[in-house]
Amino acid sequence: MNIQDYYIHGFVNNRPAAIDITDVRKRYRGKVDALKGVNLNVPKGAIFGLLGPNGAGKSTLLKILLTIIRPNSCRGVMLGHPIGHKPTLARVGYLPEHVRFPEYLTGRQVIRYAAGLSGVCSKFCRKREEELLDFVGMTAWSGKKLSTYSKGMKQRIGLAQALVNDPELVFLDEPTDGVDPQGRKEMRGVLKSLSEQGRTVFVNSHLLGELELVCDRVAILNKGEIVRQGSLDELTSAASKYRIHYLGHIGRELQHELEKRGNIKVRPSTLDFETDKSEVVQPVIDLLRSHHVVIEEVRKNKQTLEDLFIDTVNVSSRGGRK
Repeated sequence: MNIQDYYIHGFVNNRPAAIDITDVRKRYRGKVDALKGVNLNVPKGAIFGLLGPNGAGKSTLLKILLTIIRPNSCRGVMLGHPIGHKPTLARVGYLPEHVRFPEYLTGRQVIRYAAGLSGVCSKFCRKREEELLDFVGMTAWSGKKLSTYSKGMKQRIGLAQALVNDPELVFLDEPTDGVDPQGRKEMRGVLKSLSEQGRTVFVNSHLLGELELVCDRVAILNKGEIVRQGSLDELTSAASKYRIHYLGHIGRELQHELEKRGNIKVRPSTLDFETDKSEVVQPVIDLLRSHHVVIEEVRKNKQTLEDLFIDTVNVSSRGGRK
């Protein structure tokens, strides 16, 4: 894909794409295919989650986009320029998995260290570091050495250094790994703030519950191939179903009338619908009320991201597609 193709095809749901890649392949020595022709679209300003089991190729894909690993093939663009365009990387931030900085450095010094590696001028860095320390909630600890930090505090400083160059696109590899629940909640708030600022956030994580709370779109990678991608609503709505909780007992006549409809499973205290259409449920509510059945709750159950992930990976591993 050349740069002219980007302006024709580089959109996701009418939003410009921050990343638009096709046919990404990587074969390691020993003929191990880590990536087998990945196609991926990430809209600008989105929080995008890349999911996959261990060994799926998530980190390999991320490192190819950052030019850390050389692919066997990769066509596409990032922030409007071909993958590998060096000046574009100056507009990108990166928090690696298991990031390590010298323990004798303070949090503030880590940010300055990252600024120097990124070519950020010292004058801009001085102003930027104060903003970042406040943004990640580490101002009070900025003068203390990393050796005194908890895992969550180190991740916050890691995120701050990833933002020191004021990037448009931020790659975060397992940003909440090993972080306690309170720290994960705070990290979710930070990610949402980044998106509200207009930045694109690309998160690689195995914590599906965390991603479900913040991501606009996700892609599922399995055995080097993207098997599903889209918005969370798009991917989970197909499995959405209604359930009615009722009190008391349903007589044989009413049960027979309900079962004749063909899309309802009658169980003690619940009616389960094989549909997400409210117009199918409403007449059943009227029917129950006409038989003086007490309706306790009507709920639309959506498939969770974890359920979607497990189902998709299982089908993909058996050689099928959903």
